[in-house]
Amino acid sequence: MAAEPSTARLTDALRSGLMSFPLSDFAPGGELDIDGFRARLEWLSPYGASAVFIAGGAGEFFSLTADEYAALIAASVAAKLPAPVIATAGFGTKMAIDYVRQAERLGADGILLLPPYLTESSQAGIKAHIRAVCEATRLGVIIYNRANGRLRVETLEELVDTCPNLVGFKDGVGDIEEMLRVTARLGERLVCINGMPTAEVYAQAYTGMGIPSYSSAIFNFIPKSAMAFQRAVASGDRQWIAGFIRDFLDPYCRLRARQPGYAVSIVKAGAALVGRSAGPVRPPLSDLTAEEMTMLESLIAPLGPQD
Repeated sequence: MAAEPSTARLTDALRSGLMSFPLSDFAPGGELDIDGFRARLEWLSPYGASAVFIAGGAGEFFSLTADEYAALIAASVAAKLPAPVIATAGFGTKMAIDYVRQAERLGADGILLLPPYLTESSQAGIKAHIRAVCEATRLGVIIYNRANGRLRVETLEELVDTCPNLVGFKDGVGDIEEMLRVTARLGERLVCINGMPTAEVYAQAYTGMGIPSYSSAIFNFIPKSAMAFQRAVASGDRQWIAGFIRDFLDPYCRLRARQPGYAVSIVKAGAALVGRSAGPVRPPLSDLTAEEMTMLESLIAPLGPQD
């Protein structure tokens, strides 16, 4: 079955470069700041991300109301970004389908399907969940492989055979052996993406497996440096990569590991430090301490201006 034009554009974008998942902006009182979000998209757009995931993990999808979710997708589509707009969907099957239909109605270009909420899943159950979501939309669907939505290659192959709009596999597990099986058996039929936390840490290993594209959290606050790192990986500049890992990525990851949930909190902290605050995180996440903010600032400052 030939891919629809929107799906073909999406898969082309997924195969190359760095992908962004913008923060969701909240005012000091915690309410959604849609004007701040629009300004964030305008700031990040010229840096050249190949696709944009809206209301994803860094966008605190798990803390958004349905109306807030719709507002973020609508604002992203209205911004007429040069890169495809990929909306997130999640929770249980019925709720995920509601999100997918809302995103399609609002004009999104694709769907990132998060693992089901809370409960563990058998391979048969997760397969039925993904198939139901794919059947509910004409948009291209990308599976986020992580947590309780972890797929074996045999399950994934069955889904690819029966769901023509299943176009992507974003890996957040890091099982190298399983990823080699996926690329060997499905590499011509499915776009694989490095979706590990702070994906830059794993970029060389995934590129070596034939998976050059990844989603970047640090793009939210050091977009110039994030794009420089992506170019260095693409060109094989190991000396530049080693320096960036030593001086920024390694201490950054150590700071991120201090508290559960800091994978989001530290990105919001970084945005605030470069003058692009997205407001506080929502509970159950917690913001960095004043001491940790100072530590992060000392890592960002040597990178120079990002504008």
